[in-house]
Amino acid sequence: MKQTFYSNGKLLITGEYLVLDGAKAFALPTKFRQNLIIEESEGQIIHWKSFDSDGSIWFEETIPFSSIVRKERFDDAKNIKNTLIEILHEAYLMNSDFITVAKGYKIRTELTFPKFWGLGTSSTLINNIAQWLKIDAFELLKRSFGGSGYDIACAQNCSPITYQILNEKPLIESTNFKPDFADKIFFIYLNKKQSSKSAIAAYYGKKGNIEKRIPIINAITERAIKATSAKEFALALQEHEIEMSNILELETVKEALFPDFDGVVKSLGAWGGDFVMSVSKENPTDYFKSKGFEIVIPYNQMIL
Repeated sequence: MKQTFYSNGKLLITGEYLVLDGAKAFALPTKFRQNLIIEESEGQIIHWKSFDSDGSIWFEETIPFSSIVRKERFDDAKNIKNTLIEILHEAYLMNSDFITVAKGYKIRTELTFPKFWGLGTSSTLINNIAQWLKIDAFELLKRSFGGSGYDIACAQNCSPITYQILNEKPLIESTNFKPDFADKIFFIYLNKKQSSKSAIAAYYGKKGNIEKRIPIINAITERAIKATSAKEFALALQEHEIEMSNILELETVKEALFPDFDGVVKSLGAWGGDFVMSVSKENPTDYFKSKGFEIVIPYNQMIL
């Protein structure tokens, strides 16, 4: 019997970093996603293949059940395999049935976005595994990768959401964000993937007395969600960039890369890589391509 699961990718619009400390974040699930296909097999092993969006295989391994149970580690050249075993081991501790009552599996993952885009290769995998094994995806994330969990919330939802950690529990609410000015919003890939773990570590080293900043970010998030014009939305994003620039002691992405851009550019998620979002009166595709950034995606092609 073949089973198929899928999870949506994600973009964090507001609340980056501070969501870890209880700020309300605004996030958008993407049309791009990852599929997980499970087939039963033999031999007490998992034959695993991961396909990129162009159909190429970017990871292929055979993993014995015993390696999952023991959380076996291989040398650093097998880093992806080690990470996958760690996730499956934690899943095993939460629900051992997929090992104890099974003979083996053929498993494949299929991305509909290039894996280097940073739209949630790991979070979509974790949510898919959690769906398959009927376990809590937020708990599986906590036990393996860590992080706020907003990406898991996006994986599970098909509309814009707010996400907040209250009393160590995720609070997820759908929002009615359907901007009439969607044609003014574009997403631009910065040609490099950012490590969320290292970015979070840098944040913890600089955040200081963050409690005073959280109400400011929460208010900006509400303004962004309720904006009725591109100008109102852009001003909220601009204020958010200034606040985060002060907290992180970093230049905004516009100051660093696009100082002559006629509009607003906002970092999304970990600063310094992956995607940014622009809001402008005119279609900015030619501008960003002239700067060497070839991947420019309109809002309605990116967002569910």
